Amino acid sequence: MLSEDNPFFFKGKVAEGVGGPHVGMDMIWPMSLVMRAYTTSDQNEIKECIKMLKASHGDTGFMHESFHKDDAKNFTRSWFAWTNTLFGELLWDTYQKHPKLLEL
Repeated sequence: MLSEDNPFFFKGKVAEGVGGPHVGMDMIWPMSLVMRAYTTSDQNEIKECIKMLKASHGDTGFMHESFHKDDAKNFTRSWFAWTNTLFGELLWDTYQKHPKLLEL
């Protein structure tokens, strides 16, 4: 899933993650980063996912349906409640289990 063998896995300046055909090529789903953080036991990977998510809001302060791998200001849906909620849950869960990962 997280390899270049997947035609919808994209690596860019902002992040690396999975997207899908309905949002276009080079567009990453923030939800894919949340799920990646939730499904790894590697604390460095969790921290990296949170870092990429923080970089993906395109100066809006909100999570989107997708964002361009190289330009977070190029996104779909200006506000996507599902992803915003999942990101909040990830931060809360991380705070409870690994608070040091949230230190700047």
